[in-house]
Amino acid sequence: MLLLQNMNRKIKYFVMDVDGTLTDGKIYMGDNGEVMKAFDIKDGYGIHDILIPNGITPVIITGRTSRIVENRCKELGITAYYQGINNKVEVLREFLELKNSSFSEVAYIGDDLNDLPCMLTIKTSYGCIGCPSNAHDKVCQIADFLSKSEGGNGAVREFIEWILEINQDR
Repeated sequence: MLLLQNMNRKIKYFVMDVDGTLTDGKIYMGDNGEVMKAFDIKDGYGIHDILIPNGITPVIITGRTSRIVENRCKELGITAYYQGINNKVEVLREFLELKNSSFSEVAYIGDDLNDLPCMLTIKTSYGCIGCPSNAHDKVCQIADFLSKSEGGNGAVREFIEWILEINQDR
């Protein structure tokens, strides 16, 4: 599905949305706010035991703020995570500037309209875009990789494995 000739650099950063991508998008609320999110163990293994050892830095940029996400990041060894973000493009741009890197070195997986501006910026810079099978139609239309799995059910792991195949060819 990806036009490989358009990718001229190796992927160095794997950027993820959380709700609907790393989770199934359901948010369980109690009297005191958010109580629970479910994460897929296959995605976690892909991040911690496949992505990081292969030299690709995982990054989370999410619109919501949650202590649960912070705990999951610590568990998986994700040190670059940004929560409560409305402008994901600007946060990613600042991150990449600090790393002296470009959008072309980014793979991004997201599922909804708030991911589109970041995804389009990456895509026009010849980075790589992925999404779960149940992503919004507009996201699916621009994706280089469409997972067979829904968000929170191994979609991130599938994209990680696909990205590693591409990186080996570079």
